[in-house]
Amino acid sequence: QVQLVESGGGLVQAGESLRLSCVASGSISRENAVRWFRQAPGKQREVVAALTSDGRTRYPDSMKGRFTISRGNTKNLVFLQMYSLQPEDTGVYYCNFTDIMLHNYWGQGTQVTVSS
Repeated sequence: QVQLVESGGGLVQAGESLRLSCVASGSISRENAVRWFRQAPGKQREVVAALTSDGRTRYPDSMKGRFTISRGNTKNLVFLQMYSLQPEDTGVYYCNFTDIMLHNYWGQGTQVTVSS
């Protein structure tokens, strides 16, 4: 069974940075795509960064230049580096792995709170 665990969230002031981590354990294929999502209070979950199995990245326009998704030294470790955080970036951040068979896995989320 695959488990994802996010970490690195916390309370920061506007303009500061955070790096989130996501570790996948269990029987997950090496070929996987990863996305980071966030869900703000009262809003729908939205994707903030995507990384394909061959290393391509995609970001919504509002995150370009501020968010960077990357893999660690193994394909089961993924980071989300966030710069110049603003109060509107507050929310629960989730990582999502999709393997080559299109099985979808979610972590439990990590809270990011940005104060003004």
